[in-house]
Amino acid sequence: MSISTSQGLRRSARFGTVAGGVVLAASLTLTGCTSQAPPAPTETSGASTSGASTSPSAGTSPGTSGSASASPGGPAPAPDASGGLPELVENLAPSVVTIFTEGGLGSGVVYSEDGLILTNEHVVGGNTKVEVGFADGQRVEGTVRATDAVTDLALVQADRKGLPKPTYQSTLPKVGEGALVLGSPLGFENTATAGIISGLHRSIPGSASNSLSLVDLIQTDAPISPGNSGGAVINMRGEIIGISEAYIPPSAGAVSLGFAIPAATAVQVAEELLADGTAEHAYLGLTPGELTPQIADQLGIEASGGVVVLAVDEDGPAGRAGIRPGDVLESMEGVELNAPEKLLAELRNRNPGDTVSFKVKRRDQSLDLKADLIDRPTQ
Repeated sequence: MSISTSQGLRRSARFGTVAGGVVLAASLTLTGCTSQAPPAPTETSGASTSGASTSPSAGTSPGTSGSASASPGGPAPAPDASGGLPELVENLAPSVVTIFTEGGLGSGVVYSEDGLILTNEHVVGGNTKVEVGFADGQRVEGTVRATDAVTDLALVQADRKGLPKPTYQSTLPKVGEGALVLGSPLGFENTATAGIISGLHRSIPGSASNSLSLVDLIQTDAPISPGNSGGAVINMRGEIIGISEAYIPPSAGAVSLGFAIPAATAVQVAEELLADGTAEHAYLGLTPGELTPQIADQLGIEASGGVVVLAVDEDGPAGRAGIRPGDVLESMEGVELNAPEKLLAELRNRNPGDTVSFKVKRRDQSLDLKADLIDRPTQ
């Protein structure tokens, strides 16, 4: 999977091979949601229109986006669902910000009244200083306080107090619930788009080939574009249910396929980052790969599913458990593993110190092995 951050983070994932850094025609292209500044307007038949192809902001009038001013300190006012989407946008807009970096821009959500902002790790992109823009037009300096590449989350301390903190939902939404996305797609600040929750526990095929694996995500058809990354996905009660993460663009044949990190995951990681600057993740110590028929034939095994082990940290849990390169992990704790992303999603639900059992296929052998998970090394 190739990653480029020149014009927004583009993640290219496919079920087969990426050759020479060029994604083949059959590939699935997944685009992260950072962006550059808005494109210049294009004159068309004497009328000025945006040169960007943007999705319409559902349920809002043109004057709604960006019209709300930041409210005094304290929690954001609870929206009245009877007021519809315009009222939700008006109430939540002061809690959603734009993050500006030298490499582009993304979005963020107020995490605490004293200026703490939650966003994506790929939005801050290795910067220690950023600029934070608010719905009332004010821009202030922000310092990147902590990041977690595993979950693609980051905390930014903005130089502003008395911010309206929204409510973060502690449970997953239901498929079919309404969803509102707030952020800055293509640099158009304070843009609102709407749809529904389309699916839960989504993993993006091919993303496990990069350390920034995209697993256990919320799927929505509310339009998400470059620049939305780190912004808010909101339910019809005005609660944050997710942090915008990525989307599959129309060029890959997709229609409104966007993904977000669940709010409960974001809050858990944020609290760990606040405690000591790091987030705890269970570490197995191997590199998983997709088991294709060609690889199964090369390994001399008959297998319809599983995850092939490409490399093993000999000093890590997998190595100490006896797992070797070329082994096929068929299941973990009784859960069938049909893709590398499934393995990573299952590991997300485990803690360092847990012992997990694997059914392993090694040529003509079937093995039962146990690994004692540890905390992911910092390097």
